[in-house]
Formats: sequence, C-alpha cells, structure tokens
Amino acid sequence: MNTTLRISCILLLLCSTVAHAASPALSIIMPRGGQRGTEQDITISGARLFDAQEILFYEKGISVLSLEPNKEGTQVKARVKIEPDARLGSYTVRLRTASGITEARTWSVGQYPIVDEKEPNDEFSAPQQIAMNTTVHGVANNEDVDYFIVAAKKGERITAEVEAMRLGSANVDAYVAILDMKRFELAASDDNALLLQDPTASIIAPEDGNYVIQVRESSYAGNGGSRYRLHVGNAPRPMVAYPAGGKAGEEVEVRLIGDVTGDIVQKIKLPATPGEFEYFTVQDGQSAPSPNILRVVEYGNIMEVEPNDNAGQATATELEVPLAFNGIIEKDGDVDFFRFKAKRGQQFDVRAVARGVRSPLDPVLSIHNDKGAQLAANDDSGGPDSYIRWNVPADGEYMVAVRDHLGKGARDFVYRIEFTPISAGVTLGIPEYARNSQERNTVVVPRGNRYATIIRVGRGNFGGEVLLSAPELPAGVVMHADMVAGNVNEIPVVFEAAPDATVGGTLMQLLGTHATDKNITGGFRQNIDLIYGPPNNTVFFQANLDRVATSVAEEAPFKVDFIEPKVPLVRSGSMNIKVVATRKEGFDKPITVRMLWNPPGVGSQNEVTIPAGQTEVLYPVNANGNAPTRTWKIAMTATSDESKGAVWTSTQLGSLTVAEPLVGMTIDMVAGEQGKTAQILCKITQITPFEGKATVTLFGFPPKVTIAQPMKEITKDDTTLVFEADVAADAPVGQHKTLFGQIVIMKDGEPIAHNLAGSSVFRIDAPPKPKPNQPAPPPTPVAVAPTPEKKPDAPAPPPRVLTRLEKLRLEAEERAKQNQ
Repeated sequence: MNTTLRISCILLLLCSTVAHAASPALSIIMPRGGQRGTEQDITISGARLFDAQEILFYEKGISVLSLEPNKEGTQVKARVKIEPDARLGSYTVRLRTASGITEARTWSVGQYPIVDEKEPNDEFSAPQQIAMNTTVHGVANNEDVDYFIVAAKKGERITAEVEAMRLGSANVDAYVAILDMKRFELAASDDNALLLQDPTASIIAPEDGNYVIQVRESSYAGNGGSRYRLHVGNAPRPMVAYPAGGKAGEEVEVRLIGDVTGDIVQKIKLPATPGEFEYFTVQDGQSAPSPNILRVVEYGNIMEVEPNDNAGQATATELEVPLAFNGIIEKDGDVDFFRFKAKRGQQFDVRAVARGVRSPLDPVLSIHNDKGAQLAANDDSGGPDSYIRWNVPADGEYMVAVRDHLGKGARDFVYRIEFTPISAGVTLGIPEYARNSQERNTVVVPRGNRYATIIRVGRGNFGGEVLLSAPELPAGVVMHADMVAGNVNEIPVVFEAAPDATVGGTLMQLLGTHATDKNITGGFRQNIDLIYGPPNNTVFFQANLDRVATSVAEEAPFKVDFIEPKVPLVRSGSMNIKVVATRKEGFDKPITVRMLWNPPGVGSQNEVTIPAGQTEVLYPVNANGNAPTRTWKIAMTATSDESKGAVWTSTQLGSLTVAEPLVGMTIDMVAGEQGKTAQILCKITQITPFEGKATVTLFGFPPKVTIAQPMKEITKDDTTLVFEADVAADAPVGQHKTLFGQIVIMKDGEPIAHNLAGSSVFRIDAPPKPKPNQPAPPPTPVAVAPTPEKKPDAPAPPPRVLTRLEKLRLEAEERAKQNQ
C-alpha cells in the first residue's frame, strides 16, 4: 500500500465510530477505463462504502494514490496510477472496506487518450470529431446511433474496436462500421470469433480524407447503462494466430492472420509455464487493442503439409505422441489427416482446439488405425471444441483427422490437435451461493470471530484424500479445515481471526495437495459470471480468478457456537444440536443459522432462527440408513442484518459422528378391526448393549386410532414389545403405511434417537358381514312368568332359558333386518 493510501486508511479508522462487519456493494467504476502511463480519477459507486480502505486489483500494473468515500456511503473517489507497461485489457477489481469486500467488477486499460462521447452525434451529417488513435467512452441508448469522424491519409490503416460486453457492466451487443463520406460501408462487424459479442473492423484508407465510425447496439435496444469503449487508431488487428501455440519456454514463429494489411509474421517467446497465453501484436509502435490466444504445452508442434485431405495423403511424422498437430481447414469440404506413432497402454486426452484459440472453425475430431478405420470420434464435447479420452490399443501407427462440423473452410479456420498425457491435478473453488450471484464468494473474517465457506475440490484423474492449505492468510487469521475425504468433493472450511488481528485484506492463494502423493497439487480457480441473459441464461462474459479475496473486518455484534454432541448421530436416527449466540450489548436482532454443509447421508433443516433477544436454538439433523459411518467436521453460518447490510459469521469447525445404530426394531403388520383393540408387536434387535433403560415410542397411527400408552421402556435384554391400540368404529378402512417407532437411549446425559420401522403397515378392517341367503333366526321369545295365584309363601318360577339354536336364529333374524 502506498503512503498516501495508508494515511487515508488511518484517518478513516480514527474518524469512524464503532464499526461492525457488514456487506459493502460495488455496482460500477466510472469512467470504464484509463490510459496506461497516466494517472486517472475514478468514481466507484455502490452501497455501504462508508469505511472504504483499499482497492484490490487481481493484476499488476495499477496502484492507488488516494481514496475517499462520501458521507452517504454510495461513492468512493479514487486516483489510480497506471504503469506504462500495464497490460492492455480488462482488470478484475474489488473494493475492501473495514466491514467487508465487494463483488468483483472489471475496469479496462487502453493505449490511447480518452474522450467522452458528446451528444448530439446521432446524425451521419453531424458526427463527433475525434483524433486518430483515440478511445471514446460512450453510451448506446435505445434506438441511438453514434457517429464519429476521423481524418486519414491514403493507405493508412484504420482499426475500430469496441469494448462493450467485455466491460462486464451490461449486456450490450455492439455493432461497429467504418463508412466513407458518401456513406458507403467499407467494413462492419457485429459478433466474431476473436471478440465473441464485441465487434472490430479495419480498412486501408482508399484516399486522403475523412472517415466515419458508426457505433450502435446491434438491435437498437440499448439503454442508459449500455456503455462502450471505442478504440479508433492505426493499430494492427489480426484475428487468429497460426500455429496457435507451442512448447513452453521456446520461441515459435507465428503467422498472425486476418489483419487488413495482410498476414503479420512474428517470433514469439512463449512462457515457461504451460497454459493459455495472451499475445498482443505490436506493429509500428502500436499494439492490437486486445490479444490473440495461444496455447503453451510441454511438447512440440507438427505442422500440416498439404495435400493431406485423406488417409493416403496424411501428414506423417516418425515421432510418437504426445504432440500438437497444427493446420487450417482452408476450403469448404476440407479434411486434414495426420499420421503418428503410439505405444500400447498409453493414455491421452486428445483435444481439437479451435474456438479455444478464437478460430471460427467448429471442429469434428476422429482417430483412425493405420488402415483408416475409425476408432473414435467426437463433436462438441463440453463446448464447440472436441475431446476424446483415448487408450492406445497396440504399438503402431495411427491417424487423427479434423474437419468443420458444417463442412465449411476459410484461411482463418485454424486448429490444434493436442495429445496430452493424462495427468493428475487438483482444482479448488467456492460454489455459487445463489444462481449468478457473487454473494459469499469472498472470505471476510470479523475480528475475534469466524467465517465459514464451502471449498469445492475437483480431482483430475485421481482419487483419494486431499489436504488444503493457505500460505498467504492475513496476519492473525488461521484456517481450520479437515482432510477432504475421498468420497466427497466439498467440505466446510472455517477462518478465524484473533481479537487483535489488524483490519486489512489480501488476495490469498488456496492450495490442494494429494494426501500421499505431494506431486499432485493445484490451486484456486473461480469463474465469476458478470454478463448473462437469454437465451437459457447464457453467460457472455466472466472474470477468471486465481486467488480468494480475504480480509479481516471490524468485529461483528454477535458470535455463535454449537455444542458438540457427546453422542453419535446413528444411521436412521436424528438429533437436535444446540446453537448458542453471544450478543454484544445492545444487539438483540434475530440471527439466522444455516448448516453450511451436510456430510453424505446426513440431512438438516434448511435454517433455524435465534429469536430477537434470545441466545439459543436447537438445530435438527438426521441420518439415513446408508450414511457413511465416521466423524465429520461441520460448521454453521450465522447472519443478521445491520444498518450496513448483512453480517456473516460462523460457528467453530466441530465434530459430528455418524455411527451404526445400537438397536434395531421391526413392527409386524398390524391387523385391527373397527371398534376393537389391536395388538402391535415390535421385535427388538439388540446390536450394541446399552446401560439402563431405553424408551420406545410409536408414531404415525392412522386416523381414529389411539393408544393409551405410546411410550414404553426396554432394557438391553428385551427382544419384543407389545402395544395395544384402540380402533374407533369409524376409523378409515384400508392399509396405512405411516406407522414407525423411535427408540431413545440416553448416554452421557444426551439422547441417541433411533427412528426405526418406518412405513410399517397398520391395516384396518370392517367387521365381517353375514353370509348371503342365510335364513333369519326366529324372533327371540320374551320370557314371561305366568301370574300365579297369590300364595305368599310360594316363589315365582324362573324365566325359560333360550336354547343355543334359538339364540342363533334370533341373531340371524336381527342381521337380516339390518341388511334390508
């Protein structure tokens, strides 16, 4: 940090009142770019920027001279210095405040002086005058056409290139054209392979005079946010390089194709590290406004030799793969073949790279044996380029071929076919918290508190455990991370800051390494979607990041912990984890708690809330019957709203053990009749002996079924248990698959809940009906004693007792009456 900025930050800290960690927001930086070798005043607009302290640039070449937020927290005025050798193009930027880190946005660096578009300039007859070699900052409003006029000499190259979608601030599909003063269109561009949705056009001036540059939104559907940067000058503008790559560390002669003056041949020293390389063509002291893409690999090039249109004419080499085969599909219907050697058992990732080096070719890739028979083929595997994972079946010669998907061809249809040995590697990232959102993709740790995030681990061609490390953490911050188990690709990671940690930030490296093979390693890679939209929410522009924006922020008004369970969560079991909040004095708002990550087979409630003014809540979790048994590390996030936005903290990284159940239970099918009592037989399986008594509770009874004693006790010696249920006379008839039981065993003062015998059947039957055509029994006679003569001393005779047959007849008669 330079001296001026450091003094500014100290003044901000001294003048601020007690601050809390929060969520600043960055919407746009104006103007949208600057000229290298100059100083530039910029305005950063957003929200909650009261305590802005630092601008984080992911690329070198730009430093901050001063920084001053306004009182409303909506803007920050800054002055930046752009080095003379700063890379041209887009820079990824974040603003760090004492409270947090903003979203990533982009800002551009160009080679020309900048002027603003001045309206009215929407008539061809009244264009805005600009000098050659100028960058214009403009806006393509709705149904707006902007005209600019430049003077040129005969034979002078005029290149007009627009940055619009690449500014990363709006979905602007720009169009550019160069016209003469008779309004004849000399060159025009909308989309192209090199710049995708942004246009570029070049001409050689046919005579001395003025030329008009037209810029608009391609469908005239712009708006006040449709900003663009128009570069007009004598810069070269090749569209693709051939060959489009080479061996790391070597010098390669490249033909740059597509410039209006003709092909440009230059020798390029490739970097020593494999990867994608951006090359800016420089000619006559001017640079192309944007780069061509070359690929840097660890093996050499084979160049096509025409004709190689069939297997018999294949360009041949005595070398064995790995190699990179380079060519151009120069005409419609063209197919290029190469012949090479390979050994049995070798494995390669074979890629036909065309769109990846901004070539218009849509390649179709195929591999053949030495006789020409096709062994494998692919078109558009994971994109317009093609890919095959190939195992060499035997020692010998093979061929590889490429053609365009639609059978087209042209002199710029460049391609590379790369045979890359399969290697292992690690890629780390932070998953999207929400679709097309940058929320929570930074690490902001309040002083004396914690912040948790999920780290996603991508394993390339290997399996097993991975260790995480962060060698560039801010001072006073530690990272807590478990080893990444071989059967998971995501884990929770908790960052913790000491109470006296210095408020500040960094762009942090995050590394992943195989637990046993230290040669298998890799770093952080994050694609941030900046421009997306129809159709299908297509992503048009991304920022590609290789480090995690990390900071220590001012303290948060609360801290949360969870009480680690002393007992395991058993398979097919559940538990409630207690979460406890420590509140700063005066802070009593609700705190929302979410499980950051669930181990395999473990489920949890989406979120719970610690109510306003309270300090505890129970978080329900459960495990299915196949959850892996082991101790996992878990964490919970906690958030609450402050005047400066959402405040995020987390619990500690604590343990949750998933274990086998101690007992099992099944419930035999229950058959009950309406109006009667049914017995429920539970069979207990003792797996691991337990001390004392356990409770067994039944749940999920059908409607109109009640049980007087739904909970009973068992010991480690019990194998059966019987419950009695009362079935009402109007209980619904049929099979009810809702009955289940729970066994709770107490250990170390905490419950171990087993949810068992799920979906057991409770069948309710209607009482049996009488058989059809059964004769009705005679009416039941009423026993009447004869009236005796009054003899005081003589007892009355007893009533006559019905025979069994008479009783049956009466019952049948009664049922017949009911069925009528």
